[in-house]
Amino acid sequence: MLFSSCGFIREMTPFDQPSNIKNLFICCLWPSRLLRLWTCRRPRTRRNLLVGTACVIYLGFLVSQVGHVLPQHKGGHGKISSRSLQDAAQTPFLGIPLDGTLSPPNFQEPQLGSNGTLLPPNVVYITLRSKRSKPANIRGTVKPKRRKKNAIPLSYGQHFPKATFMGWEEAFAQQPGWATRAASTKGAAIALEARKYQLDEHGHKGMAVRERGHQRPGRISGAVKAQLQPEESNIRIYSESPPSWMSKDDILNMRMLADSPIESIQEVPSQKAVLAVFARGPSTTGTACNQGHCGIVKRPLDMSEVFAFHLDRILGLNRSLPSVSRRSEFFQGGQACPVILWDSSLSPTDNSTHSSVRLTWGQYQQLLKKKCWQNGKVPKAEWGCTEIHHHEWSKMALFDFLLQIYNRLDRNCCGFKPLKEDSCMQQGLKLKCNDQDAVDLTHIVQKRHDQRHLAFIDNKGFFDRNEDNLDFKILQGINEFPASAVSVLRSQRLREKLLQSLFLDKIYWESQGGRKGIEKLIDVIERRSKILLTYINAHGAKVLPMNE
Repeated sequence: MLFSSCGFIREMTPFDQPSNIKNLFICCLWPSRLLRLWTCRRPRTRRNLLVGTACVIYLGFLVSQVGHVLPQHKGGHGKISSRSLQDAAQTPFLGIPLDGTLSPPNFQEPQLGSNGTLLPPNVVYITLRSKRSKPANIRGTVKPKRRKKNAIPLSYGQHFPKATFMGWEEAFAQQPGWATRAASTKGAAIALEARKYQLDEHGHKGMAVRERGHQRPGRISGAVKAQLQPEESNIRIYSESPPSWMSKDDILNMRMLADSPIESIQEVPSQKAVLAVFARGPSTTGTACNQGHCGIVKRPLDMSEVFAFHLDRILGLNRSLPSVSRRSEFFQGGQACPVILWDSSLSPTDNSTHSSVRLTWGQYQQLLKKKCWQNGKVPKAEWGCTEIHHHEWSKMALFDFLLQIYNRLDRNCCGFKPLKEDSCMQQGLKLKCNDQDAVDLTHIVQKRHDQRHLAFIDNKGFFDRNEDNLDFKILQGINEFPASAVSVLRSQRLREKLLQSLFLDKIYWESQGGRKGIEKLIDVIERRSKILLTYINAHGAKVLPMNE
């Protein structure tokens, strides 16, 4: 639609609607004035000047009207956006603190594109997560995020020169926590030997891998090539260093028992166990067991020996042999079994008592009264003392009471009510408690080079014994206890240390049901430790340093 105003013609737009009445009114008044000016006697040049001036004024008026209407139209959308933004800004964000810790949102005006369309505003969506409670993280039991390292792919059956393989050895030595397990078959021996137990001063960082070929008699001849597959060690240490109660030798032995390939196995009927021989390096001399490369593999029912080893180290006794859990196709159908280090330095024992020193219960009680070798005093010959220091009996009694190990000091189960599953009931020894002084002690073992100290072997503990049926005969005659162990029991940190220590053994941790199962075992030990502390106070027993 065209609209004429005083000789000017333009297209009518929606922006002119607010000023239509005003324009019509002005146009109605102007024709009379124009006619009056046109008909008056004045020079034409002056008349033309007046008409032109009037037109210019009207044109300026129209331009001002159009320019006033356009921003209003554009502002319609802007007002809506601004209003919505203001409403959004005034609406509080649920869960976001209003104390100034978060900067206010920066709302921007909508922008026009090249074709005049509105661009969508930049919207940031914030997702708020509710806090959830987590169990306390014990130091060293949380695996840190580590940068992935490129492993060298190896193909099965590929042969490499020695120089190349030693180059890989140096490469793997820079990767902590890696273990090497060789693949074995029934018709071929194991061809790889993992020796990755070099620890630096900060913890476990080293691992050396050497390839060796082995041929068993009566088997397939020739070197057997196996695939080298770096895996994570079953002894996991995620902190910079192992726990303070574990020595460097302990970590080395644990890794050897948990990760080394098994070279051969032999039955040990006397201990109802299997002797496993682990692979060694080509530079080692002598038999494998003399070099500390053997371990006794026991039944899954004896898994408490692993717990006993960690408890021994935490209490500062350091008398038990390193023990780990391991799965292998060679024994128990792949079930987790305890593997205890074979120590060739132990003194030989007899077949009846499995002890290096023959003692009865009566003789043992007499030794406790004489306090042999205490404070460096040489005992008299008529006392009948052995080479064992007096403090060793105190350490063994405390250790055996917490785990309720009765086979050393109470072989016939005379101090408690045994179950049908206990060995004393199966062997009929419970009926022989009338003459207890004549009962032999068992598993009393020393080391050849250190006759003063004991080595705790066969440490199968019992966690299913109630507090009202504990064997207090183990503590009979003991009037002194080691200060290092008692301080740990009193420090209220026994649970924390046991969690840290047992977490090292991955197979044992998983076989006991994870942290939930481990906590149940620790509950039993904590209750017994409180009973033991009460016993010490009630009997006035002394707590002495025994680190001679």
